[in-house]
Amino acid sequence: MKFLGVAAVAAALTVTGLGAGVAQAESAPGCSSTVQIGSTAYVTYGGQTIASVKQFKGCDKNWAYTYVWDQFRDKRTDYTIDTYIDAGTDPLGYQVSGRGAHELWSSGTNTLGVCTQAAGSIWSTSGNDLGGAETSKRC
Repeated sequence: MKFLGVAAVAAALTVTGLGAGVAQAESAPGCSSTVQIGSTAYVTYGGQTIASVKQFKGCDKNWAYTYVWDQFRDKRTDYTIDTYIDAGTDPLGYQVSGRGAHELWSSGTNTLGVCTQAAGSIWSTSGNDLGGAETSKRC
């Protein structure tokens, strides 16, 4: 019976994403009910995928989310993240992380009535652009 209990826990962790190796963002800061919209975009550097960028909606706002992958973070910490919502104007909800962060949410933006996409970039602390990506546009 112990074996079944361990298997059930492992299955539950996998289903909820807690046992997965990729980020399973659940909710934006201050909004407990976000859902991903559009495709996931991927940031590459040196032929390797180093981060994921996603757009979410919830609490009557759009949110950008950028997650730096473990294999990149394991090799270096001399980077920052920026992420924002692109509505065809100046970046909205723009946020910048501290050094070596693993994830970053934008501020929520009041843009549900317009076409938007999430954007995220990784920058070395010396100011070099290591790569960026934008999700598909959602209207």
